[in-house]
Amino acid sequence: MKLLIAFISIALLSISVAHADMTPEIIKLQQEWAKANYSIEGDEQKKAFETLIERANRVVESNPESAEALIWSGIINSTYAGVKGGLGAMKYAKASKADLEKAISLNGDALSGSAYMSLGILYFKVPGWPIGFGDDDKALELLDKALALSPEGIDSNYFYADFLVEQGKYKQAEQHLLKAQQASVRPTRPLADKGRQQEIAVLLAKVQQKSQEKEGNKPF
Repeated sequence: MKLLIAFISIALLSISVAHADMTPEIIKLQQEWAKANYSIEGDEQKKAFETLIERANRVVESNPESAEALIWSGIINSTYAGVKGGLGAMKYAKASKADLEKAISLNGDALSGSAYMSLGILYFKVPGWPIGFGDDDKALELLDKALALSPEGIDSNYFYADFLVEQGKYKQAEQHLLKAQQASVRPTRPLADKGRQQEIAVLLAKVQQKSQEKEGNKPF
């Protein structure tokens, strides 16, 4: 049973013509999130995310029908839930869930299905009832949708692999991690790419070790 909110770090695909609704203020949220998530730690990181949450709230208020703004608000809240930890994090996990559900209702395809991915991670990482709303079946349903919309994406494959690892499906997880490693570089997201590739390498090493242990435990 998951007793605490696990760390949730979520990045999206690079900005392209298809992401025309990424206004300068939303792009700023994206950039500041990467800095807070990968470049600072401790109390400074917590303060940075608290400031980002306030800024994200203002962006959503100014763009209430923007799926992209809601996605980034959801990402910032969910990441802060992981940074904060403990039962106090549930407030931010629930706020993230509300943002992402609204984003899906407006445009589930926005940012290559990132709302599905982000919400799937929440269902996967948050504790289940009675503490939270975690649900592995719902998580898989959402992560499947995200992967279908971004089959070659670095993030969709990484988080799908993370889910599979928790299910003990190491070989399948390894396939998705290797695909994530080969994902196209995102010119506008160097910090996020660097951080994600480091996370991929750590999880891949864990998966390969687990696979070897599993093979070694097979009866002759």
